[in-house]
Amino acid sequence: MTVYIAAIPARRRERCLLRASGEGIARRFRSAALSGLPTMPYQNVLLANVGKPNSHTLAAYLASGGYSTLRKVLKEKSPQEVVEIVRASNLRGRGGAGFPTGLKWSFLPDKHPGPIYFCVNADESEPGTFVNRVQMEHDPHQVLEGTIISCYATGASRAYIYIRYEYPLCWKRMQAAIDEARAAGYLGRNILGSGFSLEVYLHRGAGAYICGEETGLIESIEGRRAWPRIKPPFPAVEGLFRKPTVVNNVETVACVKHILERGVAWFKSIGTPADPNDPRDPGSYGPKLFGISGHVNRPGCYEAPLGISCRELIERFAGGVWKGRKLKAVVPGGLSTGVITAEEIDTPMDFSGPLRVGCLGLGTGCLIVLDETYSMVDFLYNSCRFFAHESCGQCTPCREGTHWALQMLRRIKAGRGRIKDLDLLLEIGDTIGILPGTTICGLADGAAWPIKTAIRKFRQEFEDYIKHTNVAGWMETQPVPALEQSAVAH
Repeated sequence: MTVYIAAIPARRRERCLLRASGEGIARRFRSAALSGLPTMPYQNVLLANVGKPNSHTLAAYLASGGYSTLRKVLKEKSPQEVVEIVRASNLRGRGGAGFPTGLKWSFLPDKHPGPIYFCVNADESEPGTFVNRVQMEHDPHQVLEGTIISCYATGASRAYIYIRYEYPLCWKRMQAAIDEARAAGYLGRNILGSGFSLEVYLHRGAGAYICGEETGLIESIEGRRAWPRIKPPFPAVEGLFRKPTVVNNVETVACVKHILERGVAWFKSIGTPADPNDPRDPGSYGPKLFGISGHVNRPGCYEAPLGISCRELIERFAGGVWKGRKLKAVVPGGLSTGVITAEEIDTPMDFSGPLRVGCLGLGTGCLIVLDETYSMVDFLYNSCRFFAHESCGQCTPCREGTHWALQMLRRIKAGRGRIKDLDLLLEIGDTIGILPGTTICGLADGAAWPIKTAIRKFRQEFEDYIKHTNVAGWMETQPVPALEQSAVAH
């Protein structure tokens, strides 16, 4: 069977999204499917219900076989069997880190008297990322069924779905799904007569990027400032309310549902096998949601197997670079992953591919496409501005590093840059972050990779900009003359 792999066309403004009705989106889907857009031999799974009329309702979900997997699991599988199935599938977390989900679950202490908590990270605050929003708005029961199965496997009696404040429609749809599921017996006490009980609650965050880090999210749910915790202890041992806790991403729990429904062999038939020469590589298996935004003809959310090339995502699904222009750079997985060049767009979009071209990793799998007219100086300035604003300030290297990187970019844009500034920026990028071991969480790494990749891959453009805008001082090496006028208007 050949199907169009599609999802909702991205809106240029959030308010346009809020005004759009599900029926209107469904009409656009049908139009796209009939318009000769690209096809490929892959059956949508995560987006199978998106675009259908009233896809967010329980009635529509049940009509497509919804909650049948939950019934089967509760009747036929023990929690440990579910953990082993997920572990055998090599499902890796879709939130950015790519840590094996079954392995994370196995870290929970044996025979713990409880309670055990489960948190679904729906914060999705990575710039350029919007795929979880599509799932929650248009197929919330899929997310909920995956959450219930995951809680059954881990022994959790309460689950918290943490949604960022800027997602009002997600909040509305998820709350309605929880209410419908509870009324139908899929939540609450003794679910479907199995003896398993679960309550699911929504928690609205204030829209801070740091809340996407699992311990920062936990701190926020507890009502405190979202400062990430020092680890160990890890959340599996001491998490929410100091009890064992699992934190998984929205797309991850949705994949759990399909693994239990279709089996490990099905899941591992999709994606990229493990590298036999790397014993630490668990492979990149299963379907993946890819968000594509920026300078393309058809921005949106698309489903494809892990390992599809960056080129195919841009050209086949997103319709290529807009206005007939050439590609300049691509952010492969959310702003924190860095950039790849036009020469590197055949990179496979799996957990290992972006690493091989100097990026932080696959991240969220959401691409930001930049055409040939876009300034990399502007790109880096905007990146540094975001991370400096979102740093929680707990760790000195991140607090100071993001601030001074932004100050240098401001000075460069104001026409007072020096070639030496590029080396100073690279020094900042190479010395802050959890990978060098200087910070508690990975926000600093997210700030560092745009700096490191943009300057190293587009250094000539940065040097030309500095020489053109600071003809008299670009060779300056002493800090005082260059910095004395650094206070420029934002």
